[in-house]
Amino acid sequence: MSEMMKVAVMTGIGKMGFEERPIPEPADNEVLVKLEYVGICGSDLHYFETGRISDFVVEPPFVLGHEPGGIVVKVGKSVTHLKEGDRVALEPGKTCGHCEFCRKGLYNLCPDVIFFATPPVDGVFQEYVAHEADLCFKLPENVSTMEGALIEPLAVGFHAAQQGGAHAGQTAVVTGSGCIGLVSMMALKAMGVSKVYVVDVMQKRLDKAMELGATGVINAKEEDPVEAILRLTDGKGCDLSIETAGSEITTKQLMTASKKGATIVLVGYSASGEMTLPIGMALDKELTFKTVFRYRHIYPMAIEAVAEGKVNLKGIVTDLYTLDEVQEAMDHCINNKADVVKGVIKIC
Repeated sequence: MSEMMKVAVMTGIGKMGFEERPIPEPADNEVLVKLEYVGICGSDLHYFETGRISDFVVEPPFVLGHEPGGIVVKVGKSVTHLKEGDRVALEPGKTCGHCEFCRKGLYNLCPDVIFFATPPVDGVFQEYVAHEADLCFKLPENVSTMEGALIEPLAVGFHAAQQGGAHAGQTAVVTGSGCIGLVSMMALKAMGVSKVYVVDVMQKRLDKAMELGATGVINAKEEDPVEAILRLTDGKGCDLSIETAGSEITTKQLMTASKKGATIVLVGYSASGEMTLPIGMALDKELTFKTVFRYRHIYPMAIEAVAEGKVNLKGIVTDLYTLDEVQEAMDHCINNKADVVKGVIKIC
């Protein structure tokens, strides 16, 4: 094994370059993973395009990427559940383990989390990473390391579905058919939701939603989504909705199209971070609003769903790039949003 590894670094707004850095040595409770695939997340694209998300500001050189899958090549002294050669999905956030939220099991809310590609913590657009072994989940034989990389966004979808109390017999609506919208739709289906409709303004993404199992789709450019949802539910409205577009307009539409007593799960971040909503309507309907921040205790369930064929993760991948093509990959994903659903970097 070479002592150095190739690392793709963001050198400035819209600019990628490469560095050689030492291959890390795993601590006693860590494993060293040779990365094979890393997904390109919307947050990576946002950092690349603007240099910040809210209060998180990139200071180049910075390494993007937080959706990794790979193979264990070295095991720390204290690790007993993994061995060299195991293929793993890596959960990217290390939490403190002793704060109020960690003690309650709500570890995704830990204020001291160290999360890949969240400034100032570097991500994993690189050849190797040493990571806490308890955050590396062994993949079944029929789950590839590319699917392992995509367990991360799928975990968001399952967390959203769980937050909404998804169950059989419901009619659900997902607004937005990007990666998170699609994995949310598939998570709802995997959890037994009877009918799941997807709303977007990009027909190619809606076609992908149908390909992956949506009950039906609504192109909001061509028809009023509220009228369409009411028509599809015989005027009753939806029981559950997941909003992934981060739009005030779509959130209001879901409120109007929801049945009384329904639940709306907010996943997408609005550009400004603020929305003005008709709270009177929410009170009259006794709507429940739930929100999502990453996920917790989801990886084993998500991996099992993929292994059992309940979720087609490979189906969301539209574009595959090599690590050497990282500049092209980022540019292409930003400039072709109507066509790129999910881009993935093949590290080796």
